[in-house]
Amino acid sequence: MPHNKTQDTLVGLFVASGIASLFFLGLHVSNLSSFSHGKTYEITARFSNSGGLKVKSSVSAAGVKIGSVKSISFDPKTYESVVKMDIDAQYKTLPDDSSASIFTSGLLGEQYVSLDGGGSEEYLKNGSKIEITNSALILEKALGQFLFKSAEEKKGSDDTKKGNSKK
Repeated sequence: MPHNKTQDTLVGLFVASGIASLFFLGLHVSNLSSFSHGKTYEITARFSNSGGLKVKSSVSAAGVKIGSVKSISFDPKTYESVVKMDIDAQYKTLPDDSSASIFTSGLLGEQYVSLDGGGSEEYLKNGSKIEITNSALILEKALGQFLFKSAEEKKGSDDTKKGNSKK
Protein backbone atom coordinates (compact mmCIF):
# COMPACT_ATOMS: atom_id res chain seq x y z
CA MET A 1 0.00 0.00 0.00
CA PRO A 2 1.69 3.22 -1.09
CA HIS A 3 2.07 6.13 1.38
CA ASN A 4 1.62 9.67 0.25
CA LYS A 5 3.18 12.77 1.74
CA THR A 6 -0.16 14.23 2.86
CA GLN A 7 -0.90 11.21 5.01
CA ASP A 8 2.58 11.31 6.59
CA THR A 9 2.20 15.03 7.29
CA LEU A 10 -1.19 14.53 8.98
CA VAL A 11 0.17 11.73 11.18
CA GLY A 12 3.13 13.94 12.12
CA LEU A 13 0.84 16.85 13.03
CA PHE A 14 -1.36 14.55 15.11
CA VAL A 15 1.64 13.22 17.07
CA ALA A 16 3.03 16.74 17.56
CA SER A 17 -0.31 18.04 18.86
CA GLY A 18 -0.49 15.08 21.28
CA ILE A 19 2.97 15.87 22.65
CA ALA A 20 2.08 19.58 23.00
CA SER A 21 -1.14 18.66 24.84
CA LEU A 22 0.77 16.48 27.30
CA PHE A 23 3.25 19.31 27.89
CA PHE A 24 0.48 21.83 28.69
CA LEU A 25 -1.30 19.28 30.88
CA GLY A 26 1.92 18.78 32.83
CA LEU A 27 2.31 22.54 33.30
CA HIS A 28 -1.27 22.85 34.51
CA VAL A 29 -1.01 20.00 37.02
CA SER A 30 2.23 21.38 38.47
CA ASN A 31 0.85 24.97 38.72
CA LEU A 32 3.63 26.28 36.46
CA SER A 33 1.19 27.54 33.84
CA SER A 34 -0.14 30.30 36.05
CA PHE A 35 2.78 32.66 36.27
CA SER A 36 1.72 36.11 37.34
CA HIS A 37 3.78 38.73 35.59
CA GLY A 38 1.65 41.60 36.87
CA LYS A 39 2.07 43.64 40.03
CA THR A 40 1.73 41.82 43.33
CA TYR A 41 2.03 42.53 47.03
CA GLU A 42 3.45 40.20 49.66
CA ILE A 43 1.64 39.02 52.79
CA THR A 44 2.78 36.57 55.47
CA ALA A 45 0.97 33.98 57.58
CA ARG A 46 2.28 31.63 60.28
CA PHE A 47 0.97 28.08 60.61
CA SER A 48 1.73 25.47 63.28
CA ASN A 49 1.79 22.94 60.42
CA SER A 50 1.89 23.78 56.72
CA GLY A 51 1.39 20.13 55.69
CA GLY A 52 2.25 19.47 52.05
CA LEU A 53 1.97 23.10 50.95
CA LYS A 54 4.55 23.97 48.30
CA VAL A 55 6.05 27.06 46.73
CA LYS A 56 3.80 28.16 43.81
CA SER A 57 0.71 26.60 45.44
CA SER A 58 -2.44 28.61 44.86
CA VAL A 59 -3.80 31.27 47.18
CA SER A 60 -7.53 31.72 46.78
CA ALA A 61 -10.41 33.73 48.18
CA ALA A 62 -14.01 32.54 47.70
CA GLY A 63 -12.70 29.84 45.35
CA VAL A 64 -10.95 32.31 43.02
CA LYS A 65 -7.17 32.17 42.59
CA ILE A 66 -5.78 35.52 43.72
CA GLY A 67 -2.10 34.69 44.17
CA SER A 68 0.51 32.06 44.92
CA VAL A 69 2.81 30.91 47.68
CA LYS A 70 6.18 32.63 47.34
CA SER A 71 8.18 30.87 50.06
CA ILE A 72 7.83 28.56 53.05
CA SER A 73 10.34 28.63 55.90
CA PHE A 74 10.69 27.38 59.46
CA ASP A 75 10.96 29.76 62.43
CA PRO A 76 13.21 28.02 65.00
CA LYS A 77 12.07 30.37 67.78
CA THR A 78 8.31 29.74 67.51
CA TYR A 79 8.45 26.33 65.74
CA GLU A 80 6.04 27.57 63.08
CA SER A 81 5.94 27.55 59.30
CA VAL A 82 6.24 31.04 57.85
CA VAL A 83 4.38 31.23 54.53
CA LYS A 84 4.94 34.25 52.29
CA MET A 85 2.37 34.80 49.55
CA ASP A 86 2.25 37.05 46.51
CA ILE A 87 -1.25 38.44 45.96
CA ASP A 88 -2.21 40.02 42.62
CA ALA A 89 -2.45 43.80 43.01
CA GLN A 90 -6.02 43.86 41.62
CA TYR A 91 -7.13 42.17 44.88
CA LYS A 92 -6.10 45.04 47.13
CA THR A 93 -9.35 45.19 49.11
CA LEU A 94 -8.84 42.15 51.35
CA PRO A 95 -9.61 43.17 54.96
CA ASP A 96 -6.57 43.14 57.27
CA ASP A 97 -8.40 40.84 59.72
CA SER A 98 -8.76 38.11 57.08
CA SER A 99 -7.97 34.54 58.10
CA ALA A 100 -5.84 31.99 56.23
CA SER A 101 -6.42 28.22 56.13
CA ILE A 102 -4.66 25.39 54.33
CA PHE A 103 -6.96 23.06 52.42
CA THR A 104 -6.56 20.14 50.02
CA SER A 105 -8.12 20.18 46.57
CA GLY A 106 -8.55 17.77 43.74
CA LEU A 107 -7.80 14.11 43.30
CA LEU A 108 -4.07 14.65 43.45
CA GLY A 109 -4.38 16.28 46.86
CA GLU A 110 -2.63 19.56 46.08
CA GLN A 111 -2.77 21.91 49.02
CA TYR A 112 -3.58 25.60 48.76
CA VAL A 113 -4.10 28.60 51.04
CA SER A 114 -7.64 29.93 51.32
CA LEU A 115 -8.19 33.47 52.58
CA ASP A 116 -11.49 34.35 54.25
CA GLY A 117 -12.25 38.04 54.50
CA GLY A 118 -12.95 39.68 57.83
CA GLY A 119 -14.95 42.82 58.54
CA SER A 120 -12.23 45.43 58.95
CA GLU A 121 -12.26 48.72 57.07
CA GLU A 122 -8.45 48.50 56.70
CA TYR A 123 -6.93 46.39 53.91
CA LEU A 124 -3.97 44.04 53.60
CA LYS A 125 -0.97 45.70 51.98
CA ASN A 126 2.61 44.82 51.14
CA GLY A 127 4.26 43.36 54.23
CA SER A 128 1.01 42.66 56.12
CA LYS A 129 0.80 39.66 58.44
CA ILE A 130 -2.30 37.51 58.77
CA GLU A 131 -2.88 36.79 62.45
CA ILE A 132 -5.73 34.24 62.26
CA THR A 133 -4.60 30.95 60.69
CA ASN A 134 -5.79 27.35 60.54
CA SER A 135 -3.14 24.73 59.83
CA ALA A 136 -3.39 21.89 57.38
CA LEU A 137 -5.42 18.88 58.43
CA ILE A 138 -3.00 15.96 58.52
CA LEU A 139 -4.95 12.86 57.52
CA GLU A 140 -2.62 10.45 59.34
CA LYS A 141 -2.95 12.41 62.58
CA ALA A 142 -6.75 12.58 62.36
CA LEU A 143 -6.98 8.88 61.53
CA GLY A 144 -4.71 8.00 64.45
CA GLN A 145 -6.87 10.02 66.86
CA PHE A 146 -10.01 8.36 65.52
CA LEU A 147 -8.55 4.87 65.90
CA PHE A 148 -7.25 5.65 69.40
CA LYS A 149 -10.66 6.98 70.46
CA SER A 150 -12.42 3.94 68.96
CA ALA A 151 -10.05 1.59 70.80
CA GLU A 152 -10.69 3.40 74.11
CA GLU A 153 -14.47 3.24 73.63
CA LYS A 154 -14.27 -0.47 72.82
CA LYS A 155 -12.14 -1.09 75.91
CA GLY A 156 -14.62 0.87 78.05
CA SER A 157 -17.58 -1.15 76.75
CA ASP A 158 -15.68 -4.42 77.36
CA ASP A 159 -15.02 -3.37 80.98
CA THR A 160 -18.71 -2.56 81.46
CA LYS A 161 -19.76 -5.97 80.11
CA LYS A 162 -17.42 -7.73 82.57
CA GLY A 163 -18.86 -5.74 85.51
CA ASN A 164 -15.71 -3.64 85.85
CA SER A 165 -17.41 -0.27 85.52
CA LYS A 166 -15.25 2.61 86.70
CA LYS A 167 -16.61 4.93 89.42
